[in-house]
Formats: sequence, structure tokens, C-alpha cells
Amino acid sequence: MNQPDVSTSDVPRWAAIAGVIAAVSVFAVAQGLSYPLFTLLMQKQGYSAGYIGFSAAMTPLGLIVSAGFVPTGVRLFGARGLAAGCALLAAVCFVLVGVLQNDFAWFPVRFLIGLVVNPLYILGEVWMLALAPAARRGRIMGIFNAVTGAGYAMGPLSLALVGTEGWPPLMIGICGFVGCAALLAYTADGIGGLEGGSDGPTSGVLGFWVIAPALLLAVGVSAAAQQSIYSLLPVFGTEYGRPEAVVAALVTAMSVGNIVLQIPLGFAAERFGARPMIIACALANMTCAILLPALIHGPLVWPLLVIMGGVGYGVYTMALVELGNRFSGQMLVAGNAAFALMWGVGGIVGPPGSGLVMEAVGAPGLPVVIATLSGILVLFALYRSLTRRRA
Repeated sequence: MNQPDVSTSDVPRWAAIAGVIAAVSVFAVAQGLSYPLFTLLMQKQGYSAGYIGFSAAMTPLGLIVSAGFVPTGVRLFGARGLAAGCALLAAVCFVLVGVLQNDFAWFPVRFLIGLVVNPLYILGEVWMLALAPAARRGRIMGIFNAVTGAGYAMGPLSLALVGTEGWPPLMIGICGFVGCAALLAYTADGIGGLEGGSDGPTSGVLGFWVIAPALLLAVGVSAAAQQSIYSLLPVFGTEYGRPEAVVAALVTAMSVGNIVLQIPLGFAAERFGARPMIIACALANMTCAILLPALIHGPLVWPLLVIMGGVGYGVYTMALVELGNRFSGQMLVAGNAAFALMWGVGGIVGPPGSGLVMEAVGAPGLPVVIATLSGILVLFALYRSLTRRRA
């Protein structure tokens, strides 16, 4: 295990931190509207939940394919050049969505979106972990994910304002990615923390399964649960008789949890440790999923979804804090790339699997899948904690 050198980071570099957060949050607005936008467009065209789920899986498939190439891309183009260039390419992908008004053509376009947004995911988190002092890493990553969550919340909310027809929702995405590229061009220059740190047991993406299996499983479960609920909650709500405007608001309520709970969870990670908080968040997410069908028609569904969104994404935040506590430099880049790979795997498994279960057993299939995945994570994390203590 390669511990970060915290002696050079006693004081946070707030200007650089603010610049990276601003760039990633603008990107999050663009990315956040894509899942509900595609779902609502395809649902209007009469496609099944399973078909919509397979379409949603194209973006995480792009994440999987590109994950292993990000460390090489950083070495070839530099972190800032790679991230800014990919943001511009993502804007081009949204132009293609508008030009190609065809659900089958959207499959490769959504794959390309996943391919080019992956470096933005990875490098934004690597920069934040490198900039955050160890003693404040939990709260800073909580702030980072809270502000990013606000961006994701603005995505679905924007659909309620501009609708799903024509170019207006796509222009939000295009402008968001162009703005992200511009911010990165001016704020990400000279940020260190990507050098060195390669003397650990492995710096390969797949090799992280040997040294951090519980963290990678946590990322996969968080991705499967989050992307399933964001992609298929509109279908779930519609089958329970909720109108389209309410369904969009339900998705936004989950995103509110990402905003309001990440900072408290970050402080909790500093107080109790990131690994125990992974288990706590997974338990809470499982409980919320079990309660969702019973509360979907009542007022308690709103706070339930806020909590579910916060702790569901909190699983990922806690895993990210633990990664930053354990690794630095090129190991940190490789670890974040492994996280992106598992996020893609979770996205591949989650929406299609949940969609097929919903077709088989009805709308309750969505919370059943989420509760099952969260339960598996709890059991494996407890097992790893016990075996690590005995070693």
C-alpha cells in the first residue's frame, strides 16, 4: 500500500479546488439530463423497460472500454489536455443525438458519450484527491460530490423547464460540455499529484481487484443501483400511475440527496472511517429500496428518495475517500481508472438487469434488484473487514 505524502498538502489549494469543482459541476449538468432524457424519449416511442435499459447500458460500456486507456492518455496528452478535449468531444456527441433522431443510432452515440466522459470522471476525482489534505479529505470530497450532485440535479430539473422535445434540452448538454472544457483550460494547469506513487504492489487497472476488492465492489454496486434508479425510476413511477412531471421531480429528489448528504457523510468518514461508512450507506440504501413500493403514492416518498439518493451515491463517495487515503500518484490514477471500469460494469449490469426483472415481476423488480445488490455489498464488506483484522 502506497500512502500519500501529506506533508506537502497541509493547506488546501482552494483556488484550484474551486476551479476543478466548477468544471466538473458544469459537466454534471450536461451528463445528468442524458439518462432521463433518453428514457422519456424512448418511453414516448413505446419501447419496453428492458430495451430502454439496454440503451442506457451503452454509456457505461463506453466507460469500461476507455478506463484502461486513461493513464496512457494522461502521459500522452497531459491531464488538462485530455480532459478538455474529451469535454469538447462529448459536446459533439450531443449534437449527433439531435441530428440522428433514431433510437437505434443512439446506441453507438451513447457508447461514444461514455467513452469520452470517462477521463472527466477520473481526472476530476484524481485532482480533488491529490489537492485534499488527508485530515480534510472526507469533507472536501463531500463538498466535491455535493456540488457535482447539484449539477446532476439540474439536469433532470432542466427537462421540467424546457421539455424533452427538439434541441432545447440538447443545447443544455452541449453548452455544459463546452463550458467544462473552457473552465478546465484555465483552472487545471499545474495541478500536481499525478506523478510518482507507482511503487505499490501494482499500478494496473485490473490489478486493483487483488488489493482492493471491497472498494471495487462498492463502486460497482453504487453504479448499478444509481444508474438503475435514474434510468428506470420514470418507468417505475409511470407504472404506479404518477404523471410525467411528478416522475421527473422524483428523479430530482434523489439528486437532492446527493447534494445535502454528501458533506455530512464526508465528516462521518473522517470521524468513523470510510470503510465502516460504506457498510452503513449500503444498509440504508437497502432499507430505502425495500420501503419504496409501499411509499410511492404517499408524501414520505420524497424524503425516502432524498435519503436513497444520498446514501446510494454515498457508497461511492466513501470508497473514493478510502482510495485517496491509501494511494497517490500513478497508483491513484490507476485506482480511479479501476473505479471508472467498475462504474461501467455496474451500469452494464444494473439498468438492463433491473429492466428485465421489471418485465418479469412488474415495477417492484427495480427496488428488489437494488436491495439485493446492497445486501451483497454489506456481506462482502463485513467479510473483508473480518479477514483483514485476522491477517
